[in-house]
Amino acid sequence: MKNILILLCSILGLSGCGSVIASKEIDNRTVQTFDVTRFMGKWYEIARYDHRFEEGMNRVTATYTLLDNGRIEVLNAGYKDGKYKEIKGKAKQPDAADPGKLKVSFFLWFYADYYVLDIDPDYRYVLVGSSSDKYLWIMSLFVGYFMKLHIM
Repeated sequence: MKNILILLCSILGLSGCGSVIASKEIDNRTVQTFDVTRFMGKWYEIARYDHRFEEGMNRVTATYTLLDNGRIEVLNAGYKDGKYKEIKGKAKQPDAADPGKLKVSFFLWFYADYYVLDIDPDYRYVLVGSSSDKYLWIMSLFVGYFMKLHIM
């Protein structure tokens, strides 16, 4: 799975991806320009580092909805053992000076880092991580986007 993510990173043209691997350091700098309104919608998971809360899940999506109070509703959904599962959470942008750093919570007031590491200028795909090297997702607004990319 990690090899697939590395390949996709190189396809996306992420600068510094190779140096991160060689030096064993995490490059979790976020994008400097991020329009949260354009980010709203249903994103389809293309690849991820496996972790316990998505273990065994497939056809995973994350839907982001901007609420009137400026907060963001998050609906993560997918299938595990053929059964549909979903969880609702919330997100916020705590620091306007660093727009690519968000906080996400699925339980009470416990928030986790959600870093937008890279995003397509047209908001077609995104690379999301955190302050840790344990979490990484590649998502697309279009189900077949990467399929088309590989065919071309």
